[in-house]
Amino acid sequence: MATSITNGTQADFCFEGIPPLEPGDRLTRAEFERRWEAMPNLKRAELIEGVVYMAAAVRHRQHGQPNRWVSGLLGKYEADTAGVSGSDNASVRMDLENMPQPDCLLFIEPPHSKSVSISDDDYLEGAPELIVEIASSSVSYDLGVKLNAYRRNGVPEYVVWRVLDGAFDWFVLHAGEYLRQSCEEDGIIRSTQFPGLWLDTRSLLNGDLAATFETLERGLKTPEHAAFVKQLDSSSA
Repeated sequence: MATSITNGTQADFCFEGIPPLEPGDRLTRAEFERRWEAMPNLKRAELIEGVVYMAAAVRHRQHGQPNRWVSGLLGKYEADTAGVSGSDNASVRMDLENMPQPDCLLFIEPPHSKSVSISDDDYLEGAPELIVEIASSSVSYDLGVKLNAYRRNGVPEYVVWRVLDGAFDWFVLHAGEYLRQSCEEDGIIRSTQFPGLWLDTRSLLNGDLAATFETLERGLKTPEHAAFVKQLDSSSA
């Protein structure tokens, strides 16, 4: 018989004998997964450095809309780049103490990826080549403990959109450390992992979605993107 529990404003259920997930729990990834599977109504939870985090209700302008915009841009890049896949809010098995649920991510499809695989039960395992997080009230979380977990697990490129601050943080992994990148000259993040993926931060901050897609189209027409597509195609032959 299932037992009803309440977590914040969301009512979830767990099976008798299996404790519910609670924010702040210190668990292994295996135990985290076991408890989550016993709570079928729970949609979002993360294990970061062995600690359980559970998000509050998602607001429209602070998270939902920016997440949708970024997801659309990454989806367009995926559509134009065979061999690249993306996901939104999918749990990633990174290591024995980390199972984050990034807002948006892109990865090179296995077996060509050096760092990502897909498990038999359909989870991403490893470190996606690019992760984007939408941060509002969770700024210290996304730029603190989560950044360290991504760095330690070898996520090559990490972008955080700080919505309330109207700013982007862009990090590239080098020799085991994240180096902050600058896009001040024209406000465009030009991905180091995915040639031709141009994210127009100024247009995103201004809410000009059409302009962000125009910028991305310019990136997709560069010789660098064409060479990347050719490289992925030759590796699949």
